[in-house]
Amino acid sequence: MHPKLKPLTEFPADERRDIRFVLFDIDDTLTTGGRLTSQAYGALEELQSAGLKTAAITGRPAGWCDHIARMWPVDGVVGENGAFYYRYDHSARRMIRRYVENEATRARNRERLEKLGRHIVNEIPGAAISTDQFCREADLTIDYCEDVPALAESDVMRIVELFKEAGAHAKISSIHVNGWFGDYDKLTMTTRLLTEEFGIDPEKENEKIVFAGDSPNDAPMFGFFQNAIGVANLLEFRDHLDTEPAYVTNAPSGSGFTELARALLEVR
Repeated sequence: MHPKLKPLTEFPADERRDIRFVLFDIDDTLTTGGRLTSQAYGALEELQSAGLKTAAITGRPAGWCDHIARMWPVDGVVGENGAFYYRYDHSARRMIRRYVENEATRARNRERLEKLGRHIVNEIPGAAISTDQFCREADLTIDYCEDVPALAESDVMRIVELFKEAGAHAKISSIHVNGWFGDYDKLTMTTRLLTEEFGIDPEKENEKIVFAGDSPNDAPMFGFFQNAIGVANLLEFRDHLDTEPAYVTNAPSGSGFTELARALLEVR
């Protein structure tokens, strides 16, 4: 863990100038209060227009990721906390899809997760299957504050326990608890995306990459990328972080992402 979160203003200009890839979580990192603002989307577009590669690294579902890969100013999307990556080849008009598990395994796991989901919502009053679950390929998402009244922290932690008791992985985002069967996370699939699609070894070229996030499911990314950034609302989850990022923005959510984008663009 970094001994102290440093403000983004301490990110040296020469190191910012070397950045070539901007990776980012979506919920409460790019978005604000569940909405994608014109300010944050414009900052993302400016980054790509300036020649930086951009990729969303999210817990959001396959259906959303298909849309994002096609229509947003991004060069790739890692979805469902690392179950897959999508990249749209605009010149060939072709979607590139890579999964950790094959289709048969994903189908079997979905059956197990559907049963587990019924158990969890019966055990935890007020919890609900997320409304985007129908778009998902590989994970189960329990809503604890997006479309339901916010649950107590003890209830959220009990949801995590129920996933783990069933042999599943579980990660807390700013709005959901995501659970899945399979040995992967955001970092493993992000590494695969960078290697297979861009020919970059993220371990050897770590200093060229920034990752921005806001919650405990981003901890593997915070631990690996030396230039990881937390938007200011990350501080709400500080007690639940296994690893902290190197820097934190002054502003929260999409405004924090915009602050990061400006810091990268002003030195180019």
